[in-house]
Amino acid sequence: MKEFSFTKNADGLLVWKINRPEKRNAINYQVMDGLEQMLDEAETNPSIKAIAITGEGERSFCSGGDVAEFHQLKTDQQAFTMLSRMGGLLYRLAVVPKPTVAVINGAALGGGCELAAACDMRIAKSDASLGFIQGNLAITTGWGGASLLFERVSMSSALQLLTGARVLSAQEMAEFGFVDKLFEGSAQDAMNKFLENTLSIETDVLRDYKKAMIGKLLASNLKERMEKEIRRCASLWSKDEHHEAVLRFLKR
Repeated sequence: MKEFSFTKNADGLLVWKINRPEKRNAINYQVMDGLEQMLDEAETNPSIKAIAITGEGERSFCSGGDVAEFHQLKTDQQAFTMLSRMGGLLYRLAVVPKPTVAVINGAALGGGCELAAACDMRIAKSDASLGFIQGNLAITTGWGGASLLFERVSMSSALQLLTGARVLSAQEMAEFGFVDKLFEGSAQDAMNKFLENTLSIETDVLRDYKKAMIGKLLASNLKERMEKEIRRCASLWSKDEHHEAVLRFLKR
């Protein structure tokens, strides 16, 4: 079974899903491949109106990078190669000329919150937990997530979320402004309801509104800020403090 899937509905919605529930939908290189394939399709297929990102199952949206797989990366350059690839994909997701929504069906932790931050909008199951917890592993956001977060919420809220490195409830994240809407029950039903009006609008209208948003992101030098952020994380990644923190995490 593939570790990702994406399907286009008759109404023009492209749904991309991480399919690793046994790994809490952690991102590995195959999932990166899937995100790249989805973006290639979304950028070139004019029949796609909007994009939804979610995870398989009911426990996890995405638990971030696969710690067991990426722990083998030791040096600055090894880390940078992986981090910059995923960061580049998240930048593409942020500026794809279609509205995007993260459908947070369960826990979104670390890089999972970075993935959600790359989307234009976020809806979350009311019992989901979320957190930019990278600081607990002695690193910063590695895929450009801090730069993205500063575009989504107020600067003070973003700094609290990043430096606190806490796991919060979906309700608390809504109060910070990171989650736009809470839902109960089926993620599929919530996604359909949230996007119902959007998908009834002409594709060109949706594209032009998104382009207006992209203009703001470009004016803020988002790409360059994300690249600098990724470089800083790669430097921290190679330090003993990070590798020791990962070992403690894996032994839990």
